[in-house]
Amino acid sequence: MSEGTSTSKTSNNKSASNMTRKTFSGVGNLVKLLPTGTVFLFQFLSPVLTNNGHCNTVNKYISAIFLVICGFNCAFTSFTDSYTGSDGQRHYSIVTTKGLWPSPASESVDLSAYKLRFGDFVHAFLSLIVFAVLGLLDTNIVLCFYPEFESSEKILMQVLPPVIGVVSSTVFMIFPSNRHGIGYPISSDANDTSQKST
Repeated sequence: MSEGTSTSKTSNNKSASNMTRKTFSGVGNLVKLLPTGTVFLFQFLSPVLTNNGHCNTVNKYISAIFLVICGFNCAFTSFTDSYTGSDGQRHYSIVTTKGLWPSPASESVDLSAYKLRFGDFVHAFLSLIVFAVLGLLDTNIVLCFYPEFESSEKILMQVLPPVIGVVSSTVFMIFPSNRHGIGYPISSDANDTSQKST
């Protein structure tokens, strides 16, 4: 084997390794925008439900239903929030145009400050898009539903997650969320209603 061929193969391996690293980095950034419980459940059950990508008809139906449920959950959690009630416990509720519902143990908390905003719809839509990219490009899902895609569309599978990650992160910066809904970590006191009303 000539030295030029060896150098060419080495540089190809390095560029493939760099692309793989960028892909995983992009996927890692996308995961931060989703509810952790849903992402964990998807990553845990996806290999089981798809039989590690070797699907029969039943596996395909179950996996498709599971994808829809996870996608719905990612969007739905954008319309949830939490607060510390007068009983000292953390309560999770659904966001409405008037505030939070249901609202037990909330005598000391102004729940109208948690009302529904336009940014909630933006976050729900982007969460759904981000999960769709992660879910539909998951190795087991690709092998189960469209195995030819893995070999023919490698560039798309490597480029799409970072691009969606950049776009979503930018939009999340424009429409920041102070919500601490189901599945998201609590980074500050959820009772800080001064932040909620902005």
